[in-house]
Amino acid sequence: MAKSVGIFVTSPRYMRHIVGITKAAVAKGSKVKVFFSWYSTHLTQCAEFPALCAMENVDVSICADSYKNSGYDVNDIPEGLDAKKMATQAQHGMIIDDYDCYLTL
Repeated sequence: MAKSVGIFVTSPRYMRHIVGITKAAVAKGSKVKVFFSWYSTHLTQCAEFPALCAMENVDVSICADSYKNSGYDVNDIPEGLDAKKMATQAQHGMIIDDYDCYLTL
């Protein structure tokens, strides 16, 4: 298993898969970064989102511009995140550059 897995999420349809893949990767000893962009920022409102953010060896962030364009107030930070995790597309670039495996959902 890769030592690190980066997941770039653009669709709001795959929360079950995001959580499942993340749990499996962590169980195998990988660190995971999940970055939510575009319409996937609606997933911040799912009941599973805070638990995903709280998982050990998991770094979750969202695109603040996408969050705003989806109708949310960027000052209303989703449960499980802090202001530093309301990020830019640079997080996507970091996944590509710094993580062993890259997955898009």
